[in-house]
Amino acid sequence: MGKKGVDIRDVAALAGVSVGSASRVINRVDNVSIATREKVERAIQILGYRPNHTAQSLRSRASKTIGCLFTDVANPLYANLFRSLEERLRVEGYMLLLANGLNDVQRELETLETFARRGMDGVIAAPDHEKDEKIAAALSALAMPVVVLDRDISGLSLDTVLFDHAGGVRESMARLFDLGHRRISIVLWNAKNRPVRRRLEGYRAAYKAAGVPLPDGLIVQGQSAISSVLSDFDRLLKQSDRPTAVLAQGTYALGSVMQAIALNNLSVPRDISVVAIGDTPFARENNPAISMVTVDSARVAALTAEMLRDRMENAALPARIEKVPVAFTDRGSVGSVPN
Repeated sequence: MGKKGVDIRDVAALAGVSVGSASRVINRVDNVSIATREKVERAIQILGYRPNHTAQSLRSRASKTIGCLFTDVANPLYANLFRSLEERLRVEGYMLLLANGLNDVQRELETLETFARRGMDGVIAAPDHEKDEKIAAALSALAMPVVVLDRDISGLSLDTVLFDHAGGVRESMARLFDLGHRRISIVLWNAKNRPVRRRLEGYRAAYKAAGVPLPDGLIVQGQSAISSVLSDFDRLLKQSDRPTAVLAQGTYALGSVMQAIALNNLSVPRDISVVAIGDTPFARENNPAISMVTVDSARVAALTAEMLRDRMENAALPARIEKVPVAFTDRGSVGSVPN
């Protein structure tokens, strides 16, 4: 018989791995390294651990579904992230149920209520209305594990994966400053959520770090994520002191920026440098391909899956917060400031 009182946490501690990793070995999940499997199996043998078959039978009646609340998966940035999450969790036997909040707080609340009623095994949430008290209350009331993606939910202790938007913007701006640019525009949509706030923070911090006065009028914000900013950016390009570089969010804002550049007979990167905030097919297929700041979706998916598994195994674990870098990649659309 196994040693009384030994549980999976003891196995994980002795093996020097996470509870989730130990669980994957015990449940014979494929995506475990040989070294991890050997350490866990050695710990099981030393401790005389035997799985709790009652608990296993209860877990076998789980829904095997994870609820996923995003703002709008029509946004390629969210689509890429959802695909990575789906692929990562599929190997664990889970199916993701996707819901789009569409910037509607009532819709987000109804989605979270549906997840609760359907008994999801876990929830991944990136609500647009992160500061709404009702959203925080709905997340707090969920009985299943929750991982918050790139949102600041105040007053709650939840597992969270944050993206370093400010760091990515600062890195790309530093590159532009090195190339002689001083009038750098940033084009975003007019939202109060964490990604937009942090990008603006990074933009302002980059000017301060470079010791360059922040110019007026170079921040352009559309009314929504799909709003055109063509006329706004066109006006900037027609000024005598037009921007010589621009960071543009997503697909729609970037499309407006590129259209305005074409209308003004400017060339990228000879006349103006362009950086996309997030990777999209449009950015990749442009000639030249648009340089970008983006997050590693596979890394985000791996962290999210690990947090969910660990929380499923031990609900008493302290809340975990991880920050994922947002990195700059030069793909040919950035050049020296024009003469």
